[in-house]
Amino acid sequence: MTRALRLSPRATGIPFDWREVLSGSLPAMAFAGMLIWAQALEPAALSYDGLQLLLLSAVPLLLASLSQMFVIMLGDIDLGTGYLVGLVNVVTARYLVGDPLIALAIFVGLIAAYSAQAALIQTRRIPSIIVTLGSSFIWLGLGLIILPLPGGKAPGWLTDLLNASPPIVPMPILIAVVSAAVAYAITYALPYGALMRGAGSNADAIARAGWSMLKVRMTCYALAALFGLFAGIALTGITASGDAQASANYTLLAIASVILGGGEFSGGRSVPIGATIGALAIALVGPLLGLMDVSSDYQTGAQGLVLLVVLAGRALTRRVEL
Repeated sequence: MTRALRLSPRATGIPFDWREVLSGSLPAMAFAGMLIWAQALEPAALSYDGLQLLLLSAVPLLLASLSQMFVIMLGDIDLGTGYLVGLVNVVTARYLVGDPLIALAIFVGLIAAYSAQAALIQTRRIPSIIVTLGSSFIWLGLGLIILPLPGGKAPGWLTDLLNASPPIVPMPILIAVVSAAVAYAITYALPYGALMRGAGSNADAIARAGWSMLKVRMTCYALAALFGLFAGIALTGITASGDAQASANYTLLAIASVILGGGEFSGGRSVPIGATIGALAIALVGPLLGLMDVSSDYQTGAQGLVLLVVLAGRALTRRVEL
């Protein structure tokens, strides 16, 4: 009688490191734990409608986190993410209904402006934190010029789309899966994705191989702007209005989501799934506090606590190389 041959991970040449697996799964464990907690507080929390209500507000943040991911992947930081989302929010609320061509022109201009930021950073060797900080004030100023006070309205098709009820899977989860899959395909399935990831870990090697770091950086920033556009449009559909300062805290929350999901400030890592789960976990803090009848004043502190707990767990499980 022939026995099935079972090869251990060591025998296949692919060592199994439980610490690495545990470290990578910590964001998902944190998110799952928060969902279980929400279920304990409200029995209908994990129902179809319950998940729709809990996670709908997370959609703009998860898209903003994917935007930030393309920048952090280079070893840069975008301090303008929040105000970029706010600018797109007011443009959508002000122009998309009556003057869609104006809105489209502004959107294309923002992608070009982000690419220009990348060119400035690359050619003049200016730290990204300085360039994007200066740009953030431009985005805020433009947003306040377009819509000085909160107002405007969202297109009907946009609110209908975000509040739709697809079969089996609630819309926020469907958007999260599709967004993460698209970002993953860009950075892993496409050959150019390897260059974008390599640019963050060893830019000199990419340049020596004959590739243009200028084009790579401009591509990453253009993709960051594109996902930022999606985030601002989604925010308009959810709030049904525009406010240039409504998403000001998205900058730090998006950075936290990327790091929570396994990203590194040093660059070189693309973690679309991790960033998406990290954003969902951070965004779930607010609704969870609401179910506990805790003041929203504690939301920022609770979000920071979630980040610290996951990072501490990752540090404890990370393999120490002697």
